[in-house]
Order: sequence, then structure tokens, then C-alpha cells
Amino acid sequence: MSLIKSISGIRGTIGGKTNDNLTPIDTVKFAAAYGMWLKKQSNKEKLTVIIGRDARISGKMISSLVSNTLVGLGIHVLDIGLSTTPTVELAVTLDKADGGIIITASHNPKQWNALKLLNSKGEFLNAADGEAILHIAENDAYIFSEVDDLGTYDRKKNYIEKHIQEVLKLKLVDVEAIKKANFKVVVDAVNSTGGIAIPALLKELNVECVELYCTPNGQFPHNPEPLKEHLTDISELVVKEKADFGIVVDPDVDRLALICEDGSMFGEEYTLVACADYVLGKTPGNTVSNLSSSRALRDITEKHGGKYQASAVGEVNVVELMKTSKAVIGGEGNGGIIYPESHYGRDSLVGVALFLSHLANLKMSCKQLRDSYPSYFMSKNKIELTPEINVDLILETIASNYKNEDVITIDGVKINFKSEWVHLRKSNTEPIIRIYTESTSQESADALAVRFINEIKAII
Repeated sequence: MSLIKSISGIRGTIGGKTNDNLTPIDTVKFAAAYGMWLKKQSNKEKLTVIIGRDARISGKMISSLVSNTLVGLGIHVLDIGLSTTPTVELAVTLDKADGGIIITASHNPKQWNALKLLNSKGEFLNAADGEAILHIAENDAYIFSEVDDLGTYDRKKNYIEKHIQEVLKLKLVDVEAIKKANFKVVVDAVNSTGGIAIPALLKELNVECVELYCTPNGQFPHNPEPLKEHLTDISELVVKEKADFGIVVDPDVDRLALICEDGSMFGEEYTLVACADYVLGKTPGNTVSNLSSSRALRDITEKHGGKYQASAVGEVNVVELMKTSKAVIGGEGNGGIIYPESHYGRDSLVGVALFLSHLANLKMSCKQLRDSYPSYFMSKNKIELTPEINVDLILETIASNYKNEDVITIDGVKINFKSEWVHLRKSNTEPIIRIYTESTSQESADALAVRFINEIKAII
């Protein structure tokens, strides 16, 4: 079991001892630290924080702890209940709130939960703000309000519906073309809040929806990370139902993976590629993804006359570079679409609407679209960490061993070879080293991964 405190929030497993797991005490401490930070950096007397959660079993408990802690600090809490990460992000801006907290451990299994923290723009905090919150938590630097100054708590419904309407208003979402296409899709929402949001969006677009694991009860029927090895059920159902394609989202609906009509993977890396191809064809410009993302986005961007740049891994890093480079679309290769015309956050609802618009305008099948893009193949692996492993030393050794290659060290170590690359980095959300490789065939990508896994083990 584990508790991970980082600049992006706090994440851990439910139960166990304090400081080792995400216990009620750890939850309260971190929520209080966030509330204190919010009060210190705001000039307002009355603050509002929006709270939302995915469908995890522990979500209601964690949400109650967070809400009451903020009330104890004199903050008004607006609880929008079962929601998605992008919905909470939009809600902060729509309601002009001072911050937001999404209670979700994203793609982690059901025993995990987390607090994702937002600023007044509905965006994840930067490194300096995250460090400030960690400092407050480490020093128990909280001052709670007296009885007459306690905050208030309200519940508010229908934010997912508001989110859907915001998506439908986007200029590049071709509602009429989608409605005329008479699409049929299968949706796997891993029994979380995507089971509320995605079918509701599809209904507005006249898309026939076959629901698979769309009951938001938090009982994940498979590993919730939308990787090929976890998606056999939907692959079979897409073929059985003769659907046009399949849609897969993670528990908090900020990652989007697609399944072709023959049951093959469109590839979560190519979700962003396809959406970018559509957006760049209508509004030429620049793109950004992180160092662990496919070269295919670079190729598509250059085809449309734009400039591609890569950031360190982490949504806040992608967003920062998108703003400075005035990117028209960006995201992460894990199926995270960031479209600034909507908001600066990964949003599967936006991704679904843009992809449907693209497919409807092209009048081709999902598989034909995938085959039209440059063929790169990725291998995503990890090595579990124990406390005695010196990750920094491992990465420094690898970088030194390959100093004659194109080596990037802004986030772990990425080594660019002529026709392939490897990216090694310590995860921000799990006690692991991630090993991502990409090459011109799956066999080559897998072989490159095995090679570096063996090199890391030898160093250990």
C-alpha cells in the first residue's frame, strides 16, 4: 500500500496507517493545506470551492471529509457530486469559483483514491503552488474558523448536462454532420462517471449507444487503465454489434481510447493525432504533447504547416507550453485531449465530439482513418520500485551510457534514436519507473523496451 504526496495532489490506497495510506486523517490534512493555500493567495473574504468525484467506492467518504474540512476553514463548498475531471474544471470557470477539487485516482484500481487540485482558472496547480501546499501540510500550518465564520455547503446538480451543452457549442463540433451519419458505438466506462456523461453526449448527437460497464457503482470490471490488454470485452462487443467503433474512458473521463470496427485498437496515442488532424485542417496552428507521446502528432502537425513541441510529462507542463506556443490543440499520448477553445484540461467529451466530427466529414471507417496515419508502435512498461532503489542514479547512469545519442533530460531520460526512442521516468502517481518505447514495428518497440528493462535491472 502507498501514499504519494506530490505537487499534483495526494494519492493513496484506502485504509491502513496514517502517512502510509490515504486515511481520513491524511485526507483532512491535505484538504486543509489546500484550503489554507487558497486563503493566503486570495484577496477575497469569501471563497468558493467546487467539489466533484468519480464513482469509486471510497468517493463519498473522501468527498465528505474534504467538504467538511473546507467548511471548517470558512470556505463555501459547492458539491456537484458524481462528475468527471473535465466537468469540475469547467464548473470552476462557469461559476467563477476560487478553486476546485476532483476526488479521483484516475486510472488507478479501485483501492486507490486521490485529491486533484485546481486553481481559479479550473487548471491544475503549477509546481510552486503544489510545493506551497505540501509545506503547509508538512508543518500542520492550519488555522480553522470560529463558529460564526464557518463556511457553508451546498449541492448542485446537472453539471454534466452543462458540460455537454458547452461541448455542443464549440464551433468545430459539427453536430449536423454527426447526426446525419447515424453512427453506432459501444461505450466502456469502467462503471464510473463516464457511464453518465458519454451516453448522454451521444444521445444529443443522435448516435446509437451500446452501453458496456456504464453503471456508476465504482466496481471496476477490469483494470481501469484503457490499455489494449484490458479491453478484450469491448473489442468483442464492437464486432458483435457491428458498431462503427468503440469508446473507452477511464474512471474520471480525461483519457479517451478508441476501438476500430474490426475490434482492433485505434490506439490511445492516435486519439490525439486524429483530433489534431481534424482541428488543424480547420484552424491551422501549433501543437504540443509530452515527451512520452507518439511522433505521429509531430508528423501530422508538420503536414498541416504547424510546429510541434514536446513538454515534460504532466498536464500542467503540457498546458504551460501550449499557452506559450499558442497551440490550437494538444494533450498527452494516453488519450488526453486538450482543446483551448473549450478549456485547458484533458477532456474526453470534447475528444469524442471532435472525433465524431472528423469521421462524419471524412465519410470513412474508423479503421480506414487509423490506416491513413503514420504507423508507429509503442510499448508501455514499468518496473516496481522499492525504497532502496536509487532512481536518480539509474537515470543518470543510463544518460551517461548514451551520451553520444540525442538525449533529453528535462523529465527523466529520453533517448532519440534514428527510427525509435525510449523514455524512462519515475511516475508522479505510482511507485514505479515507466519505460515507454516507440518504433516502426511492435516487435522493435517491445525489443527496445526489454533491452532497457534489462539494463535498468543490471544497474539495480
